[in-house]
Order: sequence, then structure tokens, then C-alpha cells
Amino acid sequence: MSHDHEPGHAHDDHRHDAHGDHGGHSHGGGGGHAGHSHGVSADADRRYLIAALSLIAAFMVGEVTVGLLARSLALISDAGHMLTDAASIVLALVAMRLAARPAKGSLTYGLKRAEILSAQANGITLLALAVLFFYEAIRRLISPPEVEGGVVLVTALVGIVVNVVAAWLISRANRSSLNVEGAYQHILNDAWAFIATAVAGLVVLLTGFDRADALATLVVAALMLKAGYGLVRESGRIFLEAAPAGLDPDTVGGRLAAVTGVVEIHDLHIWTITSGYPALSAHVLVREDLDCHAVRLTLERELRERYAIDHTTLQVDHVSPETLQLGDRPAAEDAHCRDPHGSAHRAAH
Repeated sequence: MSHDHEPGHAHDDHRHDAHGDHGGHSHGGGGGHAGHSHGVSADADRRYLIAALSLIAAFMVGEVTVGLLARSLALISDAGHMLTDAASIVLALVAMRLAARPAKGSLTYGLKRAEILSAQANGITLLALAVLFFYEAIRRLISPPEVEGGVVLVTALVGIVVNVVAAWLISRANRSSLNVEGAYQHILNDAWAFIATAVAGLVVLLTGFDRADALATLVVAALMLKAGYGLVRESGRIFLEAAPAGLDPDTVGGRLAAVTGVVEIHDLHIWTITSGYPALSAHVLVREDLDCHAVRLTLERELRERYAIDHTTLQVDHVSPETLQLGDRPAAEDAHCRDPHGSAHRAAH
């Protein structure tokens, strides 16, 4: 197939101005994604999530009651942590339904980022509760109340069993969602928190050292801080449209620029729409004597097979003879936009 296009002609269904808000992800005929699911899926097994939620909610109510009767802040803080776990599961279930709605109107990606919003809200809640429990634990270290160690020990042991079962249930659901994976990690953290609480209950029971309860609360609060920070960080990266973790745009750009026939890759952007949904856009300049469509297909195959990115918008243009001359100014300034943005990579060949 031969193409005698003018140098300024674009070979893609989406013009470059789509980069502004990353609205397009055309495959240009070579990056089909039929049957490919992204992030939160309507097909995720809700039964396991609902079962885990029911188990956690029932135990949480009982734990708050016992914690108040035993005057154990460790048990109450554990219950607070479980409340955020329950909330994350509820938000994940809601996000699944929202994400399943088709894109329409101004929502060109639908509501796929609903799970990221809920994950961030869950992370912020964890951080706020951690601060609260840190404050109360320090207060109790200074002036410890009498704690029923035996009750705390038994309740914590039951909590360990509940968390192990809940973690097993969630592990069988769709963990590609940031919410579901976050809930899974939280419940694992809860298991460690209950172990700390059980140890505190045993210490109080055997030695009468009531401050052990407050020390266990500090451990729980630290775990909440860790989990909350992780969720806020990951959701923040997505909202800031940073490249997916572990994927270096300069490495990707350099690899694409090394493809035969490519003169320059610029305005390169890599971001994440929602969990498991990476996307890429770039302007590609190709040698004038080559079939730009064939080069585009090669680039799409490289992105799909090497980096698992199959949602791409590639604007491919033939380069003019003038821009083939290497100089201090990048070809983009002569052949493309007045305000270049994103990474630029020029071929070494």
C-alpha cells in the first residue's frame, strides 16, 4: 500500500487537540479491545463482596458494644478501622454499578472514575480516624482507664477469624479495582490489628498493665495511616493523570522512537483513566517515503505487547525534508503546535 500524502496530513481519526483533556483513545484500526474489561467491572462477583460486608458489619456492631462495656479503646479503634473497610466495600459495589453505565453526553468515559473518587474518600477517612485514635491513645497512655483484659482478648480472637474469612471472600472477587484491592489490604491490616489487640488483652489480663490497650491502639492507628496514605497516593496519581506506577514515559518514548521509520515522537502522554485502564496519546512524525499507517500499526503492536497499553491515540504525519535535518530546534516547533507539551523523543537512526 502506498500513500502520497502531503507532509501536514494527519493519519488518525482524532486530531491532536484531543490531548487537551485526554478525551480520545482511538486505535486507528489496529488496537481493538473487544472483550477487554477495564477497572471496576459489572461482571465482578458482587456476592463475595456482599458476604464479606455482612460479616464485617455484624462483627463491627458487636465489637463497638463490647468495647464500650470493656472500656477498651483498642477494640473501638479496631471497629473504626472495620467501618472504613465496610465503607470501601459499599463504595466498590456502588462504583461497579456506576462504571457499568455507558458513556454518554459530556461524560465521554462514562463514570469509570467513580471508584477512584470513592477510594480517595475512603483513604481520607482512614487518615482522619487514625489522627483521632492517635490523640485518644496518647491521652489514655497518660491517664489509663481500667480495661477488661479477658473480654478484649476473646473479642480480638474472634475478630482475627472474622477478618481471615472476609479476606478470603474478597480475594475471590475482582481485585483489579482500586477499591476492592484497597478493602482487601485493609482487612489484612485489620487481622494484624486484632493480633495486636489480642496481645494487649492478654497483657492486661495477666499483668494488669492497662496501658497495653492504648499501645495496641497506636499500632492500629499506624496501620490505618499506612493504608489511608496508600489509597490517597494512588488515587491522587490517577487524578493528576500521572503515568501508571512502574511505567516510565521516557522509556516508552525512546522505545517508540527506535521503531524503523519513526523520526520523532512528541507530545507524549501516558495516564490512567481508572484501575487497570492505561491510555496513551502522542504525535508521531514518520519518514516521507514510508507508509505511515504501517508504522502506526507497528507502534500500536509495540505498546500493546510490551507495555499492555491498547488504548492509544496516535496522530501520525509524514515529516517534511526540512525537519529531517537535525538541529537544536526540535521538529515539533516546525511541524506541529506552537506550544509543545509532553515528552519528546527523536530517533537516533
